[in-house]
Order: sequence, then C-alpha cells, then structure tokens
Amino acid sequence: MSQENVEIVRSVHEAFRRGAWDEGARLVDPDAELYGTVGGLSEGSVARGVEEGRQAFEQWDEDWDESRLEPEAFIDAGDRVVVLQLEFRRGRGSGVEVESETAVVFELRDGLVVRVQGFMNQAEALEAVGLRK
Repeated sequence: MSQENVEIVRSVHEAFRRGAWDEGARLVDPDAELYGTVGGLSEGSVARGVEEGRQAFEQWDEDWDESRLEPEAFIDAGDRVVVLQLEFRRGRGSGVEVESETAVVFELRDGLVVRVQGFMNQAEALEAVGLRK
C-alpha cells in the first residue's frame, strides 16, 4: 500500500501545483486538514476541507508574483509520504526572489490524503515521520 500512497501523493501534488484543484481533490478526504508550514509565516494555522485548503494556498500566494514548487523526492514512510521540494518565489512589487528547500508530509488513510503539514526544514519533516536526512 505504501508505494500506492507515493503515487497518490505524486498525483495530488502535481494537480495542486498546476492549480487543478478538482482533479487533486478526488484523492483528498473531504475533511482533510492542512496545517500551516512549521517554521513559516502560516505556522499554527489550520484549514479544514478541500475548499479551505485551496483558499489557504491562494492566500499564501497573494504576496508573490511567481510561486513555484518543484518536487525533488517522494519518500515512502508507510501511511505518510514526505515530499522534498524546492520552493521558488518572487515578491509582488519588490521582485525579491526567494529559493528554499522545503518539505511537505502527507498522511493517507484508505487511499485518501487526510492531513498535510508543510516544513521549512527538510530534516524536521523527515524526523516527524521517524526518518533522517
């Protein structure tokens, strides 16, 4: 089942990156929770359900002219999958460019994503699922 989880997360991640919310949502539990990124400006926030999650992503991107997430690895951790990614953002108006190596932990149950937690630090994300970088 865990390789299947990796493929589910790969599909969800790709769909949401492209803004294809309806496509990605079919693999997300209707009551899924999206937690703000640990170490980021959204830390402590929680969005419940696909629609609140979409709104949270859109709100987080409001300050950026460009926002790109490039996955580098999908790591199987049983009922969780860690996505190590490169984040690129260009500030709206300022043009300031920011590039970071971040991570997202997806938790799955019965073939659906039920929880998503971002991390500014990849090692912390891996530790959260019992792995090391």
